[in-house]
Amino acid sequence: MSDPILRTEGLTKRFGGLVAVSNVSLEFRVGTVHAVIGPNGAGKSTLTNLLSGDLPPTSGSVNFEGRNIAGLTPEQISQLGIGRSYQKTNIFLPFSVFENCRLAAQSRKQHPWRIFRSAVSYQDINRAANHAIEQAGLTSVRDQVASALSHGQQRQLEIAMCLATGPKLLLLDEPLAGMGHHESLMMIELIKKLRVDHAIMLIEHDMDAIFAVADTLTVMVNGEVLDSGDPQVVRSSPIVQQVYLSHE
Repeated sequence: MSDPILRTEGLTKRFGGLVAVSNVSLEFRVGTVHAVIGPNGAGKSTLTNLLSGDLPPTSGSVNFEGRNIAGLTPEQISQLGIGRSYQKTNIFLPFSVFENCRLAAQSRKQHPWRIFRSAVSYQDINRAANHAIEQAGLTSVRDQVASALSHGQQRQLEIAMCLATGPKLLLLDEPLAGMGHHESLMMIELIKKLRVDHAIMLIEHDMDAIFAVADTLTVMVNGEVLDSGDPQVVRSSPIVQQVYLSHE
């Protein structure tokens, strides 16, 4: 098993008297999907925001490739190689699939003083964008505007934009939300494919999807880790079934 690319130790986030995430210590490895589940209010999205820099932790550490990144800005953390998707799709609807991905790739290879050169003339950026589109399975709709895509394709596009930035770790927050059966199956296959070269943290309520793709399963309740480990072992835990799975 590979060394963890990211490790949290005692990660905690308080909002006044509310402890949203409490003393969470987890590891994420390239080549694996680490699913995090729990009822609403369990702290899953707050955990994602702590790892992506959208929220600073109250205490604890987030070590990415041996460096404590806790407290860095989202831009700094993204530049280090952590990409994320959101519960609500975050794309540029009037732009084409290619333009969305090109903008994402351009954030990694900026040319701030070359104001008289067309952005589309940078072949390395174009290659990164096209590669991300291919990885996400969107080649056939490369030139369509994002607003014309199906909901599932828009979710794929958001992941493609992440891929265009060259991430090592992907934080996927409910990527199957609102999808029909066919689109859900396509997203599961995409996650499986991306697992080969990335570490993936997956937050999802679709339990069939979780058990189809997860290598590690963590259950959170009230901001704390209830159990974590092999998905089938965690699934059979009486306390997990009582507190979470029985309510799904």
